[in-house]
Amino acid sequence: MTSCGNSQATNEKKGDSAGTVVSNSPASASNPGSNATPFSSMTPIDTAAYDRILHELANGDSSGKWPVKAPYPTPGAILPYHRIVAFYGNLYSKRMGALGEYPKDEMIAKLKGEVKNWQAADTSLPVIPALHYVAVTAQGAPGKDGKFRARMPYHQIDTIINWANEINGLAFVDIQVGLSTLPAEVPLFEKYLSMPNVHLGVDPEFAMLGKGGRKPGSVIGTYNADDINYVIDYLAGIVKKNNIPPKILVVHRFTNPMIRDYQRIKRVPQVQIVMDMDGWGDKILKKSSYLLYEKRDPVQFTGFKIFYKNDIRSGADQLYSPQEVLSFQPKPIYIQYQ
Repeated sequence: MTSCGNSQATNEKKGDSAGTVVSNSPASASNPGSNATPFSSMTPIDTAAYDRILHELANGDSSGKWPVKAPYPTPGAILPYHRIVAFYGNLYSKRMGALGEYPKDEMIAKLKGEVKNWQAADTSLPVIPALHYVAVTAQGAPGKDGKFRARMPYHQIDTIINWANEINGLAFVDIQVGLSTLPAEVPLFEKYLSMPNVHLGVDPEFAMLGKGGRKPGSVIGTYNADDINYVIDYLAGIVKKNNIPPKILVVHRFTNPMIRDYQRIKRVPQVQIVMDMDGWGDKILKKSSYLLYEKRDPVQFTGFKIFYKNDIRSGADQLYSPQEVLSFQPKPIYIQYQ
């Protein structure tokens, strides 16, 4: 479905597309233990509540695919005990999403408003705000090393984490690899991912290896299960090493081929996987995509992205409301606004 993609593939950035992180000493990440947050709690898992919430999220699904069978998470798990509502974007671009489009105070107020709306729509789950920051962005130009991606400076990640802490929220670092690889990019953020309130997103749309050297945005990219399993193993290692709660991994998906062999994706206690339907379009297109690529191909949890501008391009439809999204089977537990 070509009309339901992320149209922000090649935004101009001031990061270092030559493959060197602008700053190699992330200040706020130097001592992960110094940022004590409610998300560092190692509360034992209430398995009865876990099972009950998963059943409620399945929302009457009769296919037998939901809830997904997976091991119980390690202590301190955020999901499924909370719903997450996130703003997505990059501080260098007003076109990539709400996170960079609005001044800080306006953006935070708008995010809090969305959190309030979702909390009112479903009082059974506490709603956590989140800032989902694209730290490695796909580019239309190859850069000095020919990788078609730019790494953002660490001080921006410090800023996002500080903002998230101010609102008692989560931070996500998102990666668009271009012609680079996940093993080359993910470890650059280990100090951040060692913090209890920092999680990870990966975007196969802009993964161009195996696409004949084409630049991001010219075709839809692909990860396979081995790519995702590498990230899962890496995050699980961080959780074990630092004795912290499970990490959340958001994987963007709006077509089936974006994630090949999804059945082989691992489910481990240290990582909670959200498959995020992040395509844009009218309501019928978006719901159809959700049913085809999230409900039909289960991994663990589901997410749903709402585009403030792209979803209403035709002018014939309004944005999905929380109440409407909560009628889906299964109910998304991660909501992202761009």
